[in-house]
Amino acid sequence: MSAPLAPSAPTAPLAPPHAPVRAAAPPVTAADLLDFALRTAADAAVIDSLPLDPEGRTWIRLDGPGGSEAWVIGWPPGTGTGWHDHAESQGAFATARGRLKEHSLAVRLPSEGWRSLELAPDLDRSRRLGAGTGRAFGEHHVHEVLNESESEHAVSVHAYYPPLPLIRRFSRTGPVLTLEQVERPADWQ
Repeated sequence: MSAPLAPSAPTAPLAPPHAPVRAAAPPVTAADLLDFALRTAADAAVIDSLPLDPEGRTWIRLDGPGGSEAWVIGWPPGTGTGWHDHAESQGAFATARGRLKEHSLAVRLPSEGWRSLELAPDLDRSRRLGAGTGRAFGEHHVHEVLNESESEHAVSVHAYYPPLPLIRRFSRTGPVLTLEQVERPADWQ
């Protein structure tokens, strides 16, 4: 006598042989973010939609490629971000108008477990980014961005993927970098 057959589990219908197989969308790369930032910085309608304030930075949020977040930011003369990073997000920015200066560190900092670090010599980097130029960067990139002009407003486009989970803000005294504040999206949106 044979054993009774166990009920079979339901099966999903097979796709017809002519149906295309869809691959998962590739992650957004820093190069994708830079391409988006440069194209958006060249779009006069988007850049002109940003209200400028002579006293403080202004911004509007955009949807970036592949679920990234992006911002158009206005920089009055003499303004800057201070030292910060974008945690686990990679990013890019491009200058649409004016000229920006970026100071950065050529080292990846630990993501947690410290309040103050003494930096080794020769880690500082600087670059100027005029209209139509940009740069991409990876996770935990520590930098500050400045509009050093005394009279000209600057405008830039920034994109981040994944969307910013937080921004860590630092103070800097000579070679010592100190974590001062952690901001979450609710703090800037």
